[in-house]
Amino acid sequence: MSSELLAILDHIERERGINKDVLIQAVESAMVSAVKKVVGAKTSENIRVTIDRADGKIHAYIDEAEIKSVDFGRIAAQTAKQVIIQKIREAEKDVIFHEFSAKVGDIVSGTVYRFDKGNIIIDLLGKAEGLMPKREQSPRDDFRQGQRVRAYVLDVKREAKGPQIILSRTSPLFVKKLFELEVPEIFEGIVEVRSISREAGERTKIAVWSKDEKVDCVGACVGMRGSRVKDIVTELQGEKIDIIRWSDDLREYITAALSPAKITEIRLDKANQRAQVIVAEDQLSLAIGKHGQNVRLASRLISWDLDIRTREEIVQEKEVAKKARQEMMLDGVGEKIVAALIEAGFDSLEKIKDATVEQLTQAKGVGDKKAEKIIAAAKERLSKQDESA
Repeated sequence: MSSELLAILDHIERERGINKDVLIQAVESAMVSAVKKVVGAKTSENIRVTIDRADGKIHAYIDEAEIKSVDFGRIAAQTAKQVIIQKIREAEKDVIFHEFSAKVGDIVSGTVYRFDKGNIIIDLLGKAEGLMPKREQSPRDDFRQGQRVRAYVLDVKREAKGPQIILSRTSPLFVKKLFELEVPEIFEGIVEVRSISREAGERTKIAVWSKDEKVDCVGACVGMRGSRVKDIVTELQGEKIDIIRWSDDLREYITAALSPAKITEIRLDKANQRAQVIVAEDQLSLAIGKHGQNVRLASRLISWDLDIRTREEIVQEKEVAKKARQEMMLDGVGEKIVAALIEAGFDSLEKIKDATVEQLTQAKGVGDKKAEKIIAAAKERLSKQDESA
């Protein structure tokens, strides 16, 4: 048993990369518990087990007296076997954890192994199993058991059963990584992906920029006759992809992000990172997109709030606001206070009448006493209107 144990430990150290001393210490520790059960040791007694690193002989002691038992060899063999199996499993889990932790942010391939309550378990080439939660699956995906799958490694977590590898096909970074794999100019760093926004299964907008003026960033991503982007669209089961030229000129960038709609004018509010985008009537639905998708993706791409309006809407809104201000003009209340009240959401006399002093003071320039006067004036005005009606 002695020489055989050392030979086994040496083999495991070479094949599995587990330090032999770590294994020996684990076997010693486990055998202490096993020996206690066999000899019925009292809790006050000190039991220790040692394995000679030179010849592999095992010795057990109660205090300083060595234990001599016919069962000792059998206990040693069983315990060593259990510990070695456990350590091998732990080592394999560590290897998988470290291997796939290094792949977070990369794309991996596998095959659909099984389905579990809407989640997909993917066999990663026999090395490990990946979990693709339902929320990380594109609405366009319809996989079958045994089908080949590519997915983005989102996270790797340590679990009692082994590493849990979380995969995604909905992450915008999945699309970004696909472009890196399909477009050599991106992989080489000549073309950069500056921003990306996505609604999985529907549409993706990706903003690209070229370090080299001679390289057309959009053309590089599209490829000859659209070959490169077609391969990505195929991988995404037909999801639409808008490739946009990034620009440090914000108006130019917004215009590109909202394509194919034609923009008439852009008014920037840099302090609040908002832009009012004016379009012709026939371009409004195109700029907003189906269910607001185009403007929503453009806003995320640029990280600005985009407000799409036609000139007719702006004129109409101004007229409505002007009328509201006129109706709200009360004795002792100036235009600035009225504008502040409207901005705070109190855009009618009814809302002012029903407001508390505390609520009204949320408007800029309105104190407690002023709020009381405004509420009283609003009630008086509405009372007179009721009488006249």
